[in-house]
Amino acid sequence: MKIQNVKGGYDFLPKEQKIRDYINNIIINNFKKFGFANIETPILCYYDMLSDKYDENNDILKEIYRLTDQGNRDLGLRYDLTVPFAKFIALNKNKISFPFKRYEISKVFRDGPVKVGRDREFTQCDADVVGIKGQYIEAELLSLFVKTFKELNIDIIIKYNSRKLMTGLIIESGISEELVSEATTIIDKKDKLKVEEFNQMLFDLDLTEKQIERLNKYFQMDLSKLNEIFKNTDNEKIQMGLKEVNNLDNYLKQLELNCCNFDVTLARGQNYYTGNVFEVYDKKERIRGSIAAGGRYDEMIGNFIGDGEEYPTVGISFGLSAIYELLKKGLEQENSNTDIFIIPMGTETESLKIANQFRENGYNVDIEMNKRKLKKSLDYANREKIKYVIIIGTEEISSNKLKIKNMDKGIDILVDIDKINSLKL
Repeated sequence: MKIQNVKGGYDFLPKEQKIRDYINNIIINNFKKFGFANIETPILCYYDMLSDKYDENNDILKEIYRLTDQGNRDLGLRYDLTVPFAKFIALNKNKISFPFKRYEISKVFRDGPVKVGRDREFTQCDADVVGIKGQYIEAELLSLFVKTFKELNIDIIIKYNSRKLMTGLIIESGISEELVSEATTIIDKKDKLKVEEFNQMLFDLDLTEKQIERLNKYFQMDLSKLNEIFKNTDNEKIQMGLKEVNNLDNYLKQLELNCCNFDVTLARGQNYYTGNVFEVYDKKERIRGSIAAGGRYDEMIGNFIGDGEEYPTVGISFGLSAIYELLKKGLEQENSNTDIFIIPMGTETESLKIANQFRENGYNVDIEMNKRKLKKSLDYANREKIKYVIIIGTEEISSNKLKIKNMDKGIDILVDIDKINSLKL
């Protein structure tokens, strides 16, 4: 037996997990500031629920980890947190109030290509809102992106588009509705393909040269040009798509969110999106793929429940793996999770009591318990980048005074044991 991790799954050492916790804490704090409440959903799902919205050629179906249980049920590991959330609303709609704002941070699984910032087992950080129509809430979610990445010290570019607009432009190019989904998948890859490769993929759909020419024409226009060309269009999808994009664009201008740019080729891979979609990129292009994303999916929950009611929904997701890759080099030199390291010198019981006093005062404290020599204990503290060290011998106990060594500055702080509870280091 070869002991190894499955490809695309990783162990994280304490210093690495500390960075991931740092990222998560910033994201969670901002979710809470914007009024989101935490929930938890199962990892295991029925396969037909996960695959319901896709044609057989969609990339996501190739990436679902599919399995059966002892009852021979057809199951899959969730590939995102959105489909399980739709199921959550369907099962709990009588227990919650709308509009409902939730966040969830948990593992998802995709059997896809592995590259920097893209793993097969990874954590998603999602926030979704059910029960609010229009672009007002969408603008707030993009504000959440901007605020969070500013605190993470990552310069970003946010791209946005409308799935309705894309569908309308594809139909306007003379393409049948049956091919819209496949054409959308190809157009979403346009900026990653050479012109010849892009056109060949469209030829493979049996599109004519005229249809491909129109697609290339429409899907290189900016928003002002689209507004001009389709000002009086009869195409309802284009009408609705432009209305949604323009509404969002107006909010973004008023909020002065200058990092947000319209991109007519942006689709997002999931077919459940029905309106505006968003993707966030590192402005410095250290990672090519998106580091966060989201969009509106107004029909999924209603289709799950089947009660004829509307459940307008929009959500966003942060990619922890990608964000971690961006920040790990800059944060790996930070201090240890442990604030204080206590070295007992024949004072084990007293040291436990003193450690608990410091813990009650909010400090993270570790104790030397292997009775290593003093030099080795100090070397350990330096190696682990622990800022404060306290050596506790019988003299310290009898005098009721501790000498706290600041390992960074090389200075000592003298404190009375009975005043630990009010100490601020």
